[in-house]
This record gives sequence, structure tokens and C-alpha cells, in this order.
Amino acid sequence: MGRLGKKRVTLWLLATGVIVVLVLGVTRLQRAMLFPRDLVRPVPAVLRTPGLERWWIETSEGRVEAFFLPGDGVDADHPGPAVLFTHGNAELIDLWPEPLAPYRRMGVSLVLAEYPGYGRSEGTPSEASITETLRALHARILEEPSVDPTRLVHHGRSLGGGAIGTLLRDHPPRALVLESTFTSVPDVAAGMHVPRFLIVDRFETLDAIGAYDGPLLVFHGTRDSVIPVSHGRRLAAAHPSAELVIYDCGHNDLPPPGSDYWPRIERFLQDAGVITASRR
Repeated sequence: MGRLGKKRVTLWLLATGVIVVLVLGVTRLQRAMLFPRDLVRPVPAVLRTPGLERWWIETSEGRVEAFFLPGDGVDADHPGPAVLFTHGNAELIDLWPEPLAPYRRMGVSLVLAEYPGYGRSEGTPSEASITETLRALHARILEEPSVDPTRLVHHGRSLGGGAIGTLLRDHPPRALVLESTFTSVPDVAAGMHVPRFLIVDRFETLDAIGAYDGPLLVFHGTRDSVIPVSHGRRLAAAHPSAELVIYDCGHNDLPPPGSDYWPRIERFLQDAGVITASRR
């Protein structure tokens, strides 16, 4: 190889190296923004919540935590419905046993999914690792004798809506609740003038909805400055019979005080055949 040829190879290798470094840098930056896991710390006191069971899900990333809290009147001899809840990107499962307690009072058991690398869990968060974790957790739920597998509900909030969307094609629930959720991460990025092609963890929620034909309830706030209400409207419009509920609130104050949030969820679960009208 001549001197000119060697120079071209050297330049090509240098350019390739620069591109790789840039891609890795963009990926790290994107994941730091999408998964700000260091912003919230575990709350040890939550582990003393009455009835709480800690599940450890084995994944290729290591052990990932989940909480199981049985619904009122539910046990192995009297199995009942369950809701798999996936939280927002700057939250932990530690924050949710109390706010979601109304589910338990309806006789619906709670399964709170943690993400790899969050809280006490091992691993690194990404779309792939979260998808793997949720699939393994779903399998664990089906093994739980106190859960009726025909009455499993999925409830995703913010990033959690995109996360739970990864289960819809292969494991469609009896009913689905999406709250303050995006159509996709690239759509959110585009609203911030970030090129779509740079997004690695895409969470294509809108596409996932297209593969789901069960009952869907969508909540969103008109003043949501994190994920604009247009995302919620598009998600609902993509489903033939979705119920869309819009509140005058932002991203982190949904549901607003005094709203009909829980009565709507209860009616939705009744209509979907998850709970009976007399069940409280």
C-alpha cells in the first residue's frame, strides 16, 4: 500500500473513531436525560408497608426489584385482579404504595415494577433492559396464586406508559391505563428540536397502541409542559374506543385535587370486567 493509500486508511479510521465517540457520547447524554435515576433516593420506610412483598426479578442486568401488595380480600384461595404499574423516569416504586392504595381497596392487587439501575436494583436502564425486566415480571405475576391472570391491568405513567407499551403485542392486558404518556421518545425530542435519528431508546407507544384492541383509558393534563397534551390526544385517537380524560393540570400534579380520577378508574375497570360494580 502506498503512502497515499495509508493516509486514506488512517483518515478513514480516524473519522470512524470520531463518529463512534460522538454516538457513544450522544447515547450517554440521552440516557442521562431519559433515565435521571440519581435524582431520587430509596425510602426505607416503605418496606414496612403492611402486606408488601418484595420480589426480585432475575435479568441479564442482574436482580431488579418489584413490590407486590395484595388487594383487599384477595389470597391464594380467592384470586383476584392485579394491576402492573410502571412509574415515571424520575421516580421509584417506593413512592407509589400509598398513592395507588385505592386499587387495593377495590380488590385489585398492586405490582410495582422497578427499572434496572433504579433504587435498590442492579443494572443499567435502557429500552432493552426495561423490556426484558417487564417480560420477566409479567411471567412472575402469572405464577402468583392470588392473581387471576385473566384480569391483569397495565397502568403506565409518563415514561412508564412507553415502558408498559413494550408488553402490548405479546402480553396484552385485560385493560390499559396511560397517564401523561408520550407517543414516542423521538416525538418528544422533536418538540425540543433534537433530531429523531439520535434517539436510541425510542419507546414507540403510539405504534404499540395500534396492536392493542382492549379497553384503554388515557389521562393527560392541559398544562403538561413535559409531555404536551397533544401526545395524549394522539394516543387516544389511535384506538377505536379509547376514553380520553383531560384535566386542567400539569405533568406532576395529575390527578388534580378533587378530580374524578379514581371514580373514573373504578368505572373503567367495571366496564372492562376486571371488577364487579359491588366490589369495593
